Amino acid sequence: MPSTLSRRLSLATLSMLTLASCAALQPVSLESSAAALQVASTPSLRIGGTGRWYQFGQAPAPGQPWPAFELSRYSADIDYEHAAARVQITRRQVVEPGRDRPAPVDQSADQYLVGVQAWNRPAAPATATAQPAAVAERSAEIWATPQGFVKAALAHQARTRTTDQGTEVSFRIDGQARYVGWLDARGRVERVQAWIATPVLGDTLVETRYSGYKDFAGVPFPTRIQRSQGGHPVLDLQVTEVQRQAAPDWAVPPEVAVAAAVPVTVTAIPLAEGVYHLTGGSHHSVLIEQRDHVVLVEAPLNEERSLALIAKVQELVPGKPIKYLVNTHAHFDHSGGLRTFVDHGAVIVTQQDNRAFYEQAWAAPRTLGPDRLAASGQGARFETFRGKHVLSDGRRRIEIHEIAGNGHNDAFALVYLPAEKILVEADAYTPPAASQPLPASPNPYTVNLVRNIERLQLDVQRVAALHGPRVVTLAELRSAAAGPATAQR
Repeated sequence: MPSTLSRRLSLATLSMLTLASCAALQPVSLESSAAALQVASTPSLRIGGTGRWYQFGQAPAPGQPWPAFELSRYSADIDYEHAAARVQITRRQVVEPGRDRPAPVDQSADQYLVGVQAWNRPAAPATATAQPAAVAERSAEIWATPQGFVKAALAHQARTRTTDQGTEVSFRIDGQARYVGWLDARGRVERVQAWIATPVLGDTLVETRYSGYKDFAGVPFPTRIQRSQGGHPVLDLQVTEVQRQAAPDWAVPPEVAVAAAVPVTVTAIPLAEGVYHLTGGSHHSVLIEQRDHVVLVEAPLNEERSLALIAKVQELVPGKPIKYLVNTHAHFDHSGGLRTFVDHGAVIVTQQDNRAFYEQAWAAPRTLGPDRLAASGQGARFETFRGKHVLSDGRRRIEIHEIAGNGHNDAFALVYLPAEKILVEADAYTPPAASQPLPASPNPYTVNLVRNIERLQLDVQRVAALHGPRVVTLAELRSAAAGPATAQR
């Protein structure tokens, strides 16, 4: 039989284990987390580092990861008191083996958010450009930082509970934006999930992981930040600088405030009888009239742009429905308005590899930014192809061809009107302003486009690009593909 001393030791050990177990079941309080992270004394932060940045929505093929860029500079000024931030980065695209891309060059970005106004400020010209679609993402970046997350959790009646991943903290901001994060035993934020609305993916998960906490001159902060968006990495940062600073004073530029109130406009430029270049802003479309319906090439950006396109089509060609919407590729700036045309009843014509991606993406929940298709539940209809596809009403023939071997995208298409000798394309070539000189080195996407025109034996006279300020001739396209040295001979 065990001795009295052994029984007492066993009872004492059991008691200690019971107390430890009870303590482990208690979530870490937000107040202790705020104290551990110096939240009260950190109204504004500067964060600096280097690493990798990835371009969301620009995968080289449907479903693949976003393309990577090396970050030689990352500097973020965050003002928690005014929900404001400025992020400055210098990036250079990573060369992918076997994919012909333009030679990597340093690119700079200067991005702002103040409350519900977002804008970018290019180095030249100095005019700021409004970025209303970036507000949710930039806000999420503020409140997903460790200090920002705890500050927001305290301000929005967060719920806490113990899980096997640590203390789970969840809350909503303004009843909409949803945040869930996990604290370790010391109250440090290890992971944050936030959801934002994006036109293609719907409710899109943005997940940020933090590791390697250390003291930066009195500010506890992680030395590594890893963020994913839509299931693929968008940031991998090695943090080298963190410091408190006075709250920056950023005024919303007048041109940004005015832009927020300007409706989307579409300008119709006739190219031939029943063919219009629909321009306005950064992305264009092309309207092609057929006997009893209309074909529209490209639905870029978002629902707002698509609704403006539909209104313009109805103005130009009253009484004829939009039967087909031709999509050149799945990059989000060129596919963000497709769902609106599905709701409108159009058939989506796209390269075969894009269909499964769209079907999966469009099946995702859309609770944060419900669009018309989410309300109607209209089923998507597709006509997919490989190689070549023809739309004809017996009078006008529209040819859709794969752009083979282009490093920009693996499921890429152009549109050709043989009677009018007009080529419609996106991203393979963007015409510059008439006064702008040719780039020093030809863009390999443009070189590839010319090769595809020759391979397909297309008799092109004009190129209606879906970016850029003007329609150009085939000779201008060939000069761009040849480069300035060849063009001067």
